[in-house]
Amino acid sequence: MTTAAAPPPQPYRWSLSAFGGGRPDRLGALAARQDQSPPSDLVLRELTAVTAKVLARADGADLCFLGRSLDSMYDLLTGALEHSPWDGRLLRLPVSCMADTDWSPAATRRFREHLASVGLEPYALARRKRPIALVDVVAEGRSYGTLHRHLADWIEETREPWAVIRRKLRYIAVTCRHSTSPNTWRWQQDPDNDWVRTLPAAHVTDVSLDGRVWSYLADNQAKVNESFPHWNWFDEESVLTPRHRQVAPALAEARYFTEAGRDSHLREELIRLMAREPGFAGREQRRIALALRTRATSRTGSGTRPRTGTRARYKTGNR
Repeated sequence: MTTAAAPPPQPYRWSLSAFGGGRPDRLGALAARQDQSPPSDLVLRELTAVTAKVLARADGADLCFLGRSLDSMYDLLTGALEHSPWDGRLLRLPVSCMADTDWSPAATRRFREHLASVGLEPYALARRKRPIALVDVVAEGRSYGTLHRHLADWIEETREPWAVIRRKLRYIAVTCRHSTSPNTWRWQQDPDNDWVRTLPAAHVTDVSLDGRVWSYLADNQAKVNESFPHWNWFDEESVLTPRHRQVAPALAEARYFTEAGRDSHLREELIRLMAREPGFAGREQRRIALALRTRATSRTGSGTRPRTGTRARYKTGNR
């Protein structure tokens, strides 16, 4: 049996909701940008749709967001599931692990500490009650490949039962929407991603996102935290309060999505879109819908709602 160790240092990120039982941090003027326009209707509409698909296809698994690209989905969900039974089931693993060819043994050990901090240590994985699903934007699958190779090596070293762990582990890839032709190349077809075939077929799934929104979230959006690659994992300054020039607009946008998630119309839209997914009648999906529908009103104050605040803002139409 292993003993839980203290989590490794990670980049500081303000708490924007009461998700998990805490209190939202007071940001004051830090996120009050008068010249900051809210994200476009397209961004919120597409993010709402893809979030609903992630919830439905996770089939009740805990969600762990890898890297920073989907911070807005995490913020949206912490607002939508605030004060709900889902407290503690949204996790962040804010490391960059696209390439590991020059990692030192110390970096590999530190990466395992990061994995353990979100319940991805082999002993814990084999004994967890619910599955855990990694969620990230994916182009070629390099981050997932790096994570899975290190995890597989760790499982082999500890001799924990892979036959059990493979049923607890899932990967959800938010991909750029392309043609659905049978000839369309998919990241799972890359020979470097043959690890995908070691998992049950339904445990590696794609969710497509409008290309403009995918590029915005993956490449262009201001992020609260800067990237956290392996050469910064031992840098004490990396874990201090962010002070880069994009902090204010990034925080304003993060707070916007958190407040959007609190809106009852958006939560109803999430439920409506989840219901269109195959298998929605399953017990786990119904539990998520109930958590969204019965989420208590924030006792700590939710701030202002998104500027439009209307049901029409979340309508996605038929896709």
